[in-house]
Amino acid sequence: MSETVTYRVPGMSCEHCRNAVSDEVSAVPGVSDVDVDLDAKLVRVSGEALDDAVLRAAIDDAGYEVA
Repeated sequence: MSETVTYRVPGMSCEHCRNAVSDEVSAVPGVSDVDVDLDAKLVRVSGEALDDAVLRAAIDDAGYEVA
């Protein structure tokens, strides 16, 4: 069953931020889509059997902190 989770990531501000977060999160097993909204500072992740801790770690690995 597909699900979507949203994270607030206030440190994102540019295209590099978008690409870094998108690349890291896309590599997480189960993720089918990543939408990074720089204006709203949100990362929406869609997929199956998403693991919150792993997704937060991927955002952290990209160099950003989930608020």
